[in-house]
Amino acid sequence: MKNRRWLKGGILYLLLAATQIVSAQNNSIQPALYRQQEAELVITSGTLKGTLFIPATVKRPPVVLIIAGSGPTDRDGNSPLLPGKNNSLLQLADSLAVHGIATLRYDKRGVAKSQINQLREEQMQFSDGVDDAIGWIRWLRQQGFRKIYVAGHSEGSLVGLSAAQTEKISGFISIAGVGRPIDAVLREQFAAGGGPDSLKKLAGRYLDTLLMGQRIVKPHPLLLSVFRPSVQPYMISWLRYNPQTLMRTLNCRALIVQGTNDLQVKETDAQLLAASKPEAKLVIVEQMNHVLKKIDSPVPAANIASYSNPKLPVMIELVTAITQFVKGKFN
Repeated sequence: MKNRRWLKGGILYLLLAATQIVSAQNNSIQPALYRQQEAELVITSGTLKGTLFIPATVKRPPVVLIIAGSGPTDRDGNSPLLPGKNNSLLQLADSLAVHGIATLRYDKRGVAKSQINQLREEQMQFSDGVDDAIGWIRWLRQQGFRKIYVAGHSEGSLVGLSAAQTEKISGFISIAGVGRPIDAVLREQFAAGGGPDSLKKLAGRYLDTLLMGQRIVKPHPLLLSVFRPSVQPYMISWLRYNPQTLMRTLNCRALIVQGTNDLQVKETDAQLLAASKPEAKLVIVEQMNHVLKKIDSPVPAANIASYSNPKLPVMIELVTAITQFVKGKFN
């Protein structure tokens, strides 16, 4: 990537334009069921690129804006930080189109085909991603879509939830979204990770400093991957967002989906989101991992291997839950 060093933290949470259309059910090509259209959104500093799937047999289909997760994850759910592809978001879009639901996926700023001139990591703010999501919602409205849903995966859940505060949409879908402020998640991951206790305590003090809006001048070398000076402005802006507060003020229907074999986000997070909006629909998908694939092995290596395996389909239970929600079959 030319102009950006992304959030390459050693913590798993931070780590973690289609030319063929692959079905999530059987990996067959499904070109007759929908058409593919490239999309562009002009922003102040450049142009974002996306892909629209439009069902062929539905005159006025609902549309789901799919927002990718953290780091340099592209519109298909793939990251250059990982070996190989998983195509999770591409497969999700394909499966929804087969069920008569249009989708728009896009590359975030500085990712894949959405390269931005002179973009540097120290310039990034969490609100940039929120602004871009709002821009795409408005773009969809300009294209004539009336029933617009926002589905955010992982960090994309918080992005979409924030965008939904100001935009009138038909529904919000959280997929493996964190239910706590990010500092709480990072503290938990530091506590569970290896290394000396003194380093874990230091990481906690660094988070306290960032929460006060202050910079860490010279972070410990072993913590640079998370607290390097160039990423601190983004971290400070990210820490201001509380997903439970945003869920309570959400003004539309909500679906919360979480897998039981997710190594990065836990069922507790989904339950916290659901508790913040009791009328939301909570769906726990057994054996689904963070990249939406079925993992029936307790071995972490098998789970992680799926992050680079495009042959594994996304779970049909996820597709069914979103389809039923969009089509109004959930209360």
